[in-house]
Amino acid sequence: MTSVIAGYAGAEVIKLSKNHGKSYAVMRGFDRARQLNAEVVVMLDGDGQHDPEEIPSLVTPILKGEADLVIGSRFLNDDNKIPLYRSIGQKTLDRFTKMASSCQVTDSQSGFRAISAKALDNFDIEPTGYGIESAMISHLSDKGIKIAEVAISVEYDVPNMHKKNFFTHGMTILSNLVGIIGYRRPLITFGIPGLVILGLGTFLAFWALQQYSTYHFFPYSLTLVSGVLLQIGLMLITIALILNSIVQMVHRGQR
Repeated sequence: MTSVIAGYAGAEVIKLSKNHGKSYAVMRGFDRARQLNAEVVVMLDGDGQHDPEEIPSLVTPILKGEADLVIGSRFLNDDNKIPLYRSIGQKTLDRFTKMASSCQVTDSQSGFRAISAKALDNFDIEPTGYGIESAMISHLSDKGIKIAEVAISVEYDVPNMHKKNFFTHGMTILSNLVGIIGYRRPLITFGIPGLVILGLGTFLAFWALQQYSTYHFFPYSLTLVSGVLLQIGLMLITIALILNSIVQMVHRGQR
């Protein structure tokens, strides 16, 4: 129905043969925008939560040359009544997005945003699923693209809410972010947990040794658990070092 109404209103509608997911659809729209040499591209969720009349405030920083990616932030508008569970979920994803990039934003998952032609040309990856918002921030911030936020309103009492369960949707985005963090910061993603697990395994091993020394009884279960933890910890640390070496080589190759 949306495509029919948009067509009657004079919009050029891109129709896909099947549902490839949000990121794929948005990227095909970006491809067409590049063909048209668009100066600014606006992303807008189709569920009615965003107000199209706020588009001018969204594109103004780009037209003034102050930013190349402008994100409409729901959290900069004190009048928005955001459900607590959504606020907690969004803030969690914001923290993970910050870990995956060099940019701090207040609403990393906002689907209401404007992108300049420069940012569009630099967005040369192909995100999958629902991870395009975080991927855009992470990728463009690494390329030195200027990112800004403006306050927007939001309406959650709409008839066509997100088709996917909020928790499932959030976990999908979170898994994508963990993958990005794992690639960009393997020492943090794998090294730190590895050290923690290795330390716990070492502690249990010494405890088992103390038990044997004190009571002359070999604690098989405790020894088994400590051995497993030691192996997992060493494996994670090894993975972190290998991935970090690969990332460093890739970065040197890109210079």
